[in-house]
Amino acid sequence: MAGDLSPEYVLRQLKKGELSPFYLFYGPGEFRLEMVLNSIRETFIPEEARDFNLQIYYADDTNVDPADIIETACSLPFMSYRRLIIVRRTESFSATALQGFIPYLDRPVESTCLIFVSSKVDFKRKFYRRVRELGQAVNFRRLNDGQVVSWIMNTAKNLGLTLSGEASAYLQQVVGNRLGDLYSELEKLYLRYGRTAIGIEEIRQLAIYSRIYNIFELMDEVSFKHRSRSLAVLNRFLEEEGKEVQLRVLGMLNRQIRLLWHAKSIIEGGGKMADVARKIRLPANLSKRVVEQSRCWSNEGLERAIHQLYEADGLLKSGSRGHLVLEELVLSLCA
Repeated sequence: MAGDLSPEYVLRQLKKGELSPFYLFYGPGEFRLEMVLNSIRETFIPEEARDFNLQIYYADDTNVDPADIIETACSLPFMSYRRLIIVRRTESFSATALQGFIPYLDRPVESTCLIFVSSKVDFKRKFYRRVRELGQAVNFRRLNDGQVVSWIMNTAKNLGLTLSGEASAYLQQVVGNRLGDLYSELEKLYLRYGRTAIGIEEIRQLAIYSRIYNIFELMDEVSFKHRSRSLAVLNRFLEEEGKEVQLRVLGMLNRQIRLLWHAKSIIEGGGKMADVARKIRLPANLSKRVVEQSRCWSNEGLERAIHQLYEADGLLKSGSRGHLVLEELVLSLCA
């Protein structure tokens, strides 16, 4: 909802040491949610007083009573000015139990920060509705493609890395939009290069030693219709990762063919390279490469490729031997 708080707002509050007495954390962006929670745990309470003033409850634990949580929230902190309470799996409480928190929400203790974490929310329920009315619901939305690049740059900065927008977009292109995977790659970049400025070449060099690179390399070889190289990369990737990644390969191929088709239609319609970069949302150097690759394809070939991908998807899901299905698909795409 538009009226909900953003995770970035909470982090700005944390930086000032001014967290509100309570919040509801919810939404599909679990990785960002856990990162914000971790930042709060590590900085809101001094380390020497954390054992006395940090409590974590699980609502699905039958021994957890909402009355006990409220009593703890009302108690004064020990050896600190503040107390932090995290209630996980809040959705496991009954509607009646949740309503028991409402009087506390209306008159919270200022020295306590009480955070409810819920994977499912129903704002028709009195508890959730009251939290939103009081302006303390924090929505961890999934990030769109453009927001992921900004997230990469900000996260890299927090790790001590300097990534340009172009390098961040390239990392997204290689790794995808899963924040956990992106964070892992940023940590590897920091361990390998330290606090130096990171560009596309550094990311590419690191990716060569990563399994993520193999699938990106496969997209590159198929796009240029390099038949033997495509098969070699595909077989190497499947040997290393097993059948669990077969649908992922198919999904990446589908995305790549659509990128090629989109780029080709823009250029053939009189568009410029800048139009391609803007419309397919890739850095200039990657957009140029996609345009170059699209020249290897006819419109009929791209249309045929979409049908081949659809057929391969059906075969994989029907239990056919995935390795053979993907080999035949790659051979057909590169023909």
